[in-house]
Amino acid sequence: MAKALIFDFGNVFINLDIEGFIKNTYQKFKVDTFSSEIEKINHIYEQGLISSHTFLEFYLEKFPHLTKSELIDIWNFMLKDLPKHRLDFLKELKKTSNYKLILLSNTNALHIDWIEKNVPFYNEFKNCFDAFYLSHEIQFRKPDKSIYEFVLKANNLLPEDCVFIDDNSENIKSAKEMGIRVWNINPATEDISQLLTKKSNLLS
Repeated sequence: MAKALIFDFGNVFINLDIEGFIKNTYQKFKVDTFSSEIEKINHIYEQGLISSHTFLEFYLEKFPHLTKSELIDIWNFMLKDLPKHRLDFLKELKKTSNYKLILLSNTNALHIDWIEKNVPFYNEFKNCFDAFYLSHEIQFRKPDKSIYEFVLKANNLLPEDCVFIDDNSENIKSAKEMGIRVWNINPATEDISQLLTKKSNLLS
């Protein structure tokens, strides 16, 4: 019997436009791929190892034709809406179940700033969780197994006690290798609100 449900944030609760983000970024940066240096700085920023100021200064130096405001808009382009029915599902789950509810997200300060300003019920959403872990705050990042070890230890859980839901196959793979039950959700065809109906086998 599962004791804890561990949810990703992006493309599980809040909708993301990854393809649109990549296309828009390539266009604004005037590039046709992300360099390994860019990918590395993004990962370091997600892990909270550099500040937003340092992160933006890196991009301003690389792309001097862009302003700080333009860079922030480009970075946040992927963030879309958080549908109300997913909040309603979460609230009902909290009210009617005995599962510990945990959010575990690779994110960053600029994205959270945008969400706080543009998702009107973000605080209500956040308060539904028993634990709320953002990569840049805990300085761990998926798919590194250390982030799952951190969550398990902090909440006194065994891997087999947990169900982990994420849209990223690499994150799912590393969690599954640790013995955590997983749902690699497809945001194009599946919705987190279907958990109790379509994925009830994971919970038993």
